[in-house]
Amino acid sequence: MPTPNNNVNRPWPDSTAATMPPPAPAVLTPDDRRSRSIPAGKAVMKPTPADDQSSEPVGRVKTRDLAVATGQLAGLLEAGLPLVSALTVLAEQLESRTLSRLINELCDRVNAGTDLAGALEAYPTVFEPLYVNMVRAAQASGTLEQVLRRLAAMLEKRARLAGKVKAALAYPLFMTVFSLGVVIFLMALVVPSLTRIFLEMKRELPLPTRILIGASTVMQQYLIFVVLGMCLLVLAAVAYRRSERGRLRWDTVKLKLPLIGRLYLRLESARLARTLAVLLASGIGILEALELARQIIQNRFLAECLGRVRRDVSRGEGLARSLRNAGAFGPLLYHAAAIGESSGSLDVQLSKVADIYDEQVETAGRCLTSLLEPAVLLGMGLVVGFIVLAILLPIFEIHQML
Repeated sequence: MPTPNNNVNRPWPDSTAATMPPPAPAVLTPDDRRSRSIPAGKAVMKPTPADDQSSEPVGRVKTRDLAVATGQLAGLLEAGLPLVSALTVLAEQLESRTLSRLINELCDRVNAGTDLAGALEAYPTVFEPLYVNMVRAAQASGTLEQVLRRLAAMLEKRARLAGKVKAALAYPLFMTVFSLGVVIFLMALVVPSLTRIFLEMKRELPLPTRILIGASTVMQQYLIFVVLGMCLLVLAAVAYRRSERGRLRWDTVKLKLPLIGRLYLRLESARLARTLAVLLASGIGILEALELARQIIQNRFLAECLGRVRRDVSRGEGLARSLRNAGAFGPLLYHAAAIGESSGSLDVQLSKVADIYDEQVETAGRCLTSLLEPAVLLGMGLVVGFIVLAILLPIFEIHQML
């Protein structure tokens, strides 16, 4: 006969409390953290990436590196890898440490339950609204791989085009800085030693020599004030350019500069046409596409013109007519838009126009380089020749007197 258990209703002894595991700390949700006050001195748990809406600042990511990473992510997803696994593999094979760390943070956010577009949105300095909205639309339509391929191609072409423009202007800029250095060296070190000899002659010097001596004297005596004045002028110009009115004025002037203005307009037109083509091909509506394209246009004047285009389109006007009425874009762009609207292939026509603009920018960059290089060399030769002439003229006079 079993003995009755008399300990059923007894409380646990105090000695057993030491063997009991401590209660698990409660995980506070974002709402709980906002509504509860944590006493001073208590440890605060670190929120998960999904809870922490503010992202840490990351370093600068090059457009070409972002294009490569986007293409690799598309390839991993096309191979059948889940998104978290694809992000993990991508972070391991990237050469850029900054981008690799960013991808790891994206992976943590996605693994915590945030969708990819929401994770990208936490890094606005790296992923522009165009990128985020295209990914969000692709996730909704189930075409993430295709859209990532389009984004990679667009970023790659943008980086290649910007690189060609920079390469075209690099050599003339270097020659200009080098020429200024040579002139400053001659005026600060060579000319003063010869000036003393000429002044000891106590004769009337030729006009070029007097001009050279005056310029050298000003540079020696007032060089600090000249440098400070130039620095203040540059700072004032930068401050004015950062203002809303100053940037609008500067962006308007850039479009009217000889040679460079047309190149700049074609560069912005290529970026606009390619952006609209990719957005429309990804299933984004024309009004939203125009708004996203307006945000990536770097020229404030063209951005305002594109805002008027969007307003006209929202009122029922066609895209081609709205672009033409804006008066800031070339005929190639709005004629291609007209053909695309009539044939129902607007994205295809805009993509072709973007390719044409890319070729025109490349050709214009080569022409600009071919014009600037001899111009810089000619200017340097004239300045150095004037200095040499101003030095030799008194010497010739001394030789004739002997």
